Amino acid sequence: MKFIEEGPGLRAGLKDLPKSLNAGTIGSGLIASIFGCTGPAMVVISAATTVGFSARDTASWLFGIYVFGGLIGCFLSLYYKMPICGAYAISAATLMATALAGYTFPQAAGAFILAGIIVLILGLTGLVGKIIKILPMEIVMAMVAGCMLKFGVNIVTYTQSDTLICGLAVLAFFIVPCFIKKFPGVLAALIVGIVTVVVTGGFSGSMNEITYIAPHIVKPSFEPSLILSCAVPIAALVIGAEGAQAMGVMEAKGYKVPANSMTILSGIGGICTGLFGGHNANIAGPMTAICASEESGPKEGRYAASVVNGAIFIVFGVLSSFAMAFINLIPLSLVYTVAGLAMINVLIGAFRDGFKSGRYKTGAFFSLIIGVSGVSILNIGSAFWALVFGVLVSLICDRKDFKKAVVAA
Repeated sequence: MKFIEEGPGLRAGLKDLPKSLNAGTIGSGLIASIFGCTGPAMVVISAATTVGFSARDTASWLFGIYVFGGLIGCFLSLYYKMPICGAYAISAATLMATALAGYTFPQAAGAFILAGIIVLILGLTGLVGKIIKILPMEIVMAMVAGCMLKFGVNIVTYTQSDTLICGLAVLAFFIVPCFIKKFPGVLAALIVGIVTVVVTGGFSGSMNEITYIAPHIVKPSFEPSLILSCAVPIAALVIGAEGAQAMGVMEAKGYKVPANSMTILSGIGGICTGLFGGHNANIAGPMTAICASEESGPKEGRYAASVVNGAIFIVFGVLSSFAMAFINLIPLSLVYTVAGLAMINVLIGAFRDGFKSGRYKTGAFFSLIIGVSGVSILNIGSAFWALVFGVLVSLICDRKDFKKAVVAA
């Protein structure tokens, strides 16, 4: 199929894998997986808790995004011998707390599957580049910043209400990495927070309640309003944020990026994950950046780091119900605080990408404040309206930027 880029193949990737596994690739893969399995997982759990999904549904959601994300990363890395990591759209997970409010789990699954179909169609038709040019990423990222700003605000809110536990967690986030280089601040916050909970007897249940919850296939229900408020924003973020970030990192490192294959598999991943009630499994920007870095060793062997990351993701996904059950014993104040800490770099990146270039700045501003507002019009959430009104405002106030984009295209 001409729209699938050719690579060395799985056999070549598997053959060279043992000699590419070394301290550098294993270390980078481990760091990437620790990042992906701590803070982002808590973001998903907090979103599911906010909208009232059951423990069984949340466990299935986690299973889908981690197992299929890991499979995508392992396959692409081995086939192309490039450090391509699969995970899920972290920024999209933050939107779910507002976009899914008042909807059922099957309705959420339907929206997730539709998002995957949208991404798949764009990949098969080669329209990805055109969509990115039509929809300014400044407006998209300003929407992301607005919709997930409350995660950052939660750090302040819950630290004030639960000063001892959350305060020590926040201090650990800042202090531990200063003394132990490369130790993730979010992991430090989580460990210190849990230790404090144990010492103070703050668990909201018994360790005997931690049991395995099997994932389940969801019969999706397609709610029209979620197409615009959930499916479209997820698809835009998968392509314009996660995919673009991963591709940009790889191009900067000198790799010939298989953009079509990455987009198509992100679409397939979204459909498969949606069947388990999870949002899009796709190419992961942050994890790809870690595994493609110089710390992973020689360029030709860095793909092994992504394989390590993917393998750990798969194992975590299979066992994620244990992690979720344990987290459910932790005070919600700590869960929301750590989730907020995990989103700091994502938030900073969203604000930077929304306003640094100076393009579409008026539209980006309105996209930001509409996202922050959480407004719902015609039962459609703020993420969609942030994009719509952001583009409309820019067409009026930032016409020169659109004209320059057309000329450049």
